[in-house]
Amino acid sequence: MENHSVKADGNGAIDVNGQVSPVTYTVSLKAHSYEVDIRLMAPRDWLLQRGFERDAVLVSQSGARIPVYHDSARLDPADTISIELTARDDSCTSEVDLMRKYPEFDSASTA
Repeated sequence: MENHSVKADGNGAIDVNGQVSPVTYTVSLKAHSYEVDIRLMAPRDWLLQRGFERDAVLVSQSGARIPVYHDSARLDPADTISIELTARDDSCTSEVDLMRKYPEFDSASTA
């Protein structure tokens, strides 16, 4: 299991083929790095009705558009009702970049 030092929740939107819906998500900052893991849960039926196959876009609190992915090959109506979408972002090179892109960490506590 990977060691995360800080986790925070955010409110944003999920965009699937141009159709948008509000979503909550969690960001986790890896210990001793600027690498961020992103996790959200989305309703399976909502995704299927919009033609979701494997990837979508999270529009974060900061307005950043972050590609998120479902880990299996293709979403199926037999899958669980809530589908986990994840991403890993290693684009931040400093604390300033990190706080600009992920203001959710501003009020987060250390795990």
